[in-house]
Amino acid sequence: MTISLAIELKQVSFTWPKQATPTLVIDHLSIPLQQHVFIQGPSGCGKSTLLSLLTGIITPQVGQIDILNQSLNRLSQSQRDQFRAQHIGYIFQQFNLLPYLSVLENVLLPCRFSQARKAKAEQLSESLAQQATQLLARLHLPASCFDRPINELSIGQQQRVAAARALIGQPELIIADEPTSALDQENRQAFIELLLEEANRSAATVIFVSHDSNLRRYFNVHVDLPTMNQVNQEGESS
Repeated sequence: MTISLAIELKQVSFTWPKQATPTLVIDHLSIPLQQHVFIQGPSGCGKSTLLSLLTGIITPQVGQIDILNQSLNRLSQSQRDQFRAQHIGYIFQQFNLLPYLSVLENVLLPCRFSQARKAKAEQLSESLAQQATQLLARLHLPASCFDRPINELSIGQQQRVAAARALIGQPELIIADEPTSALDQENRQAFIELLLEEANRSAATVIFVSHDSNLRRYFNVHVDLPTMNQVNQEGESS
């Protein structure tokens, strides 16, 4: 079956436990493959909830979420975890790098959890380590850092490691959650340009979430989450 959409949400509603009103109510959202999408909204508008839904960490009480033609609603928690490991590269706001591992070991982590991404990475280079070093080099991380512990790197360097970890094995979907919030303007611009360049290289779809509207100019599709979220339109807090 030919896949034309990376993401499709239909009549989705999600309410956190012990909350009286939903956090998200989205009638429809569709994102074609290989789009670079900027999702904007202030703190508290449901951005993190949306990303948790897109990655299958949580599932909606109502509605359907299809990622790469796979209905997440029909998968068990363990199946969603495996699907995420194989198909989604996630750049966390706080990076979530493991301090007791080296730079290279952190980048290679997805290949330990997904045979599909491991196989892709091995096809692209002579070894997994070589693919990791090539990614890090393209993201402008000095080779002198590759064997160092993560906690010896600057914030900007750690961010590049997180991006390389998300990109290795060419997952079809890259999700970035406020990844530039700790960087100055010059480094934000450089990081986004490098990220999108690598995404183009692997034909990945990019979902980039931020409260900073100045970053939207780097993306060809813009989504204002407070406008899309029908909870907000009804005047209720998210």
